[in-house]
Formats: sequence, C-alpha cells, structure tokens
Amino acid sequence: MTDAVGSIDMPDAQDEAPESKKKTRKGGKRAKKGPLKRLALFYRQIVAELRKVVWPSRNQLTTYTTVVIVFVVIMIALVTVIDYGLNHAAKYVFG
Repeated sequence: MTDAVGSIDMPDAQDEAPESKKKTRKGGKRAKKGPLKRLALFYRQIVAELRKVVWPSRNQLTTYTTVVIVFVVIMIALVTVIDYGLNHAAKYVFG
C-alpha cells in the first residue's frame, strides 16, 4: 500500500533534518545583512506598499482639494469673527 503525499507515516526528507544542523540566529533575518542591504530592503518594501495604494482619480483629487480649501476658508472666517468679537468685548470691559 502506498502512502499519500504529506502522510504522517512518511515525512519529507527536509523535515528530517537533525537539530544540530539547523542554524539559529539571535538577531533574526537582519542580523547578517549590512546597512546597505537593509536600506535596499526597506526601499523595496516601501515600493511594494505604494503599489497596493488605491490612488484617487483626477476628478476625486480635484473634489477633495476643493472641499479642503472651502473648509479651511470657513474655519478662518469663523476664527476671525470670534477673534473680532472677543477683541471688542475686551475693549468694552477694560476700556
């Protein structure tokens, strides 16, 4: 009778490696790499993450920018009105 692939009775040859041959590093994967290789890996990871980003279309970008600018103008007007009112109230109270 033959065993199925991945059977418990017949482990793969790579699974039978003795513990003495396995290398353990204290610092993890980055322990043996130089600073330039780590920097290159960091850069590659950044590029990979940026490829996952869903970038807005030109229409969406224009809409979002307009909304932000309008909101900032409204907030500036609100703070200006409050500042003007408090300025006049302080002049009235303190002469």
